[in-house]
Amino acid sequence: MLTNHAKLMQFFSVAKEVTGRKKLQKMIYILQKCRVPFEEKYQFHFYGPYSEELTLRVEELCNLGFIEEMKEEKSNYYQYNYTITADGQEFLNQFPLNLPDFSQQVELMKGKNSRFLELVATMLFFEDLRLQEVVEKVHLLKPKQNYTMEEIREAVDFIEKMKPNQMHENRQPPMLQ
Repeated sequence: MLTNHAKLMQFFSVAKEVTGRKKLQKMIYILQKCRVPFEEKYQFHFYGPYSEELTLRVEELCNLGFIEEMKEEKSNYYQYNYTITADGQEFLNQFPLNLPDFSQQVELMKGKNSRFLELVATMLFFEDLRLQEVVEKVHLLKPKQNYTMEEIREAVDFIEKMKPNQMHENRQPPMLQ
């Protein structure tokens, strides 16, 4: 078993349950931006940052029986729920990992919907830009989401909560100055 797979299993162990593929993608990306050492490569995609590597690793963990993917039929789409299995937890207990504690960040994200996490992830993707440029990118790339300035301010506050120790190192990202 590869370390990156075990890191994902640790995430599922902490999260207990994740509802939705998009939310899963955004949660791992945001944790990466909070310096949790997930190593999946991300590219900007239709719903913001997306990792094909993450999709494949989750599929492999499901095939191994370490993660359970439950498909739930909604009115006009399917929603996927993910949990770690007993076999996955047993394996994880025997696989030493040296990850920082990210349980508070996971709890904060679990309380948000995937639309909001998409906004946060998109803003973090462009975090080297000034806030006004980030806002312009959000409106340019996500016109159908119709994010308001209030939502963008909420996302900035959320990012500051997610990355508290990083806001005072060297310098704040231009987005938050």
